[in-house]
Amino acid sequence: MDEKTTKSLRQELKLHSRALGIPEGSAKIFIDETIKSVDQSLNGKAIITSTDFTRLVIKTLKKYNKDFAYVYQNRDTII
Repeated sequence: MDEKTTKSLRQELKLHSRALGIPEGSAKIFIDETIKSVDQSLNGKAIITSTDFTRLVIKTLKKYNKDFAYVYQNRDTII
């Protein structure tokens, strides 16, 4: 994952974690581990769709916090 994508994902996840009231320390761990896992999964892949990327992030977030994963999954439809 390139630096721009990593930074963008990190910022978006921080925003959602604050909205959910996840403690900052826990959110940092969830976000760091999610980014690490997604980056490892993408290693060696030349092309990935945005849908596959989103699916991968959601799958990883579910390991740490199902509400966090749900909010990320529905980020464009939640008011």
